[in-house]
Amino acid sequence: MPSLLAILARRNDEAPRILGYADHRDPQSSHRRPRGCDVPLDTAVGQLVAHIRQVRPDIVITHDAYGQVTGHPDHRRTHEMTLLAVTAAGLRHLYPDTGPPWQPAALYLAIHPEASTGDLGELLRRANKAVLSVPNQHVSATVDVRPWPARKEAAILAHRSQVERERPLPGILSQLPEEVRHHIIGTEYYTRISLAHSPGLTQLAT
Repeated sequence: MPSLLAILARRNDEAPRILGYADHRDPQSSHRRPRGCDVPLDTAVGQLVAHIRQVRPDIVITHDAYGQVTGHPDHRRTHEMTLLAVTAAGLRHLYPDTGPPWQPAALYLAIHPEASTGDLGELLRRANKAVLSVPNQHVSATVDVRPWPARKEAAILAHRSQVERERPLPGILSQLPEEVRHHIIGTEYYTRISLAHSPGLTQLAT
């Protein structure tokens, strides 16, 4: 499922690697795998460590501790497993069967700062959903994705189990006029967590 996307490959022409767990609120979304929240955390972390060591990314991106603006259980779980995996991947005594250690340089958490919620926040409140924004000073990086609205929109709408229902965020976005939708998804915000330059991690990983 998209919210448990593992790691994008190093080359643009290489397909993404998907862990394939079922959606928390739609267990039938995967007929082969359990819901991500039902998988033992150690098992999920080990799977993600294996991908990190194979792909060897400099940067890993995941959800923030809220699970982003709506606090989806899968997003919170993804945050937990990724936070543990990016650290464990650099430590040779953890998950030794998944390959040689690799320490990414940074972890970026996708966030929704208070100043950015605007139209999106109003839409969520109308659907009786919480708006879990973070203080504006948490923003480490801002990315303008307005040149590629169709690509991002297609990725969001590909989450069929969410789009087919009205209350999930993808379902809400799918009902909006294109101009409004593109405005809402046009900017991304991140908090950066440094990993490779932490003295503690550097000492333990050697």
